[in-house]
Amino acid sequence: MNQNPKNELSAYNFEEHWNKAYQKTPTTSLGWYEENPTPSLELIEACNLPNDAVIFNAGAGSTSLINRLLEKGYNNIIVNDISETALEILKNDLTIDKASNVQFIIDDLTNSTALLKLKNIDLWHDRAVLHFFTENYQQEAYFKLINKVIKLNGYIILAQFNLKGAVKCCGLDIRNYNEEMLQKGLGENFKLLKSFDYTYTQPSENTREYVYTLFKRIH
Repeated sequence: MNQNPKNELSAYNFEEHWNKAYQKTPTTSLGWYEENPTPSLELIEACNLPNDAVIFNAGAGSTSLINRLLEKGYNNIIVNDISETALEILKNDLTIDKASNVQFIIDDLTNSTALLKLKNIDLWHDRAVLHFFTENYQQEAYFKLINKVIKLNGYIILAQFNLKGAVKCCGLDIRNYNEEMLQKGLGENFKLLKSFDYTYTQPSENTREYVYTLFKRIH
């Protein structure tokens, strides 16, 4: 396994990049914004989770998904991002009564501190986050964290740019994926239940090609 070469400066720059992205552009104009996160919701519903299941949204940004989950009655949601600005926007978009059902954690998925304390996660959801981790050590840290916090019979939804998708997003290089690459990263503890390609239309009306996958922990 590669040693982690990241220093405090590189961690700060990554945080700064995303804070600036959310500061300069309204949420509904961001290239990854979904007014209706239908593919994610359909996969979450397929898991048939109880309302008090622990749902973790990795790199959530200012996603509309959290409001949708709260509307459906889920009441034990953990939201993570490296950007404090993004999470503040998301907090402000929730009503007071709904916000009490959401825990917010500012942390780096590839160099975690607070996230390492999590356990027994029923569902991990990641749309368009993993593909920004282009270094081997980042990917290894990310998948190691998943293996640590997801409970037996828990689920993982990974939605990333597919092999036909864009190679950059928000000015950053990305790593494109297919279902086999995601399975390899997760390892033998997880079984692929569902996979499909999806064309997402941005607010600008440009399109991005994704692969959506649903895995279940079996070991």
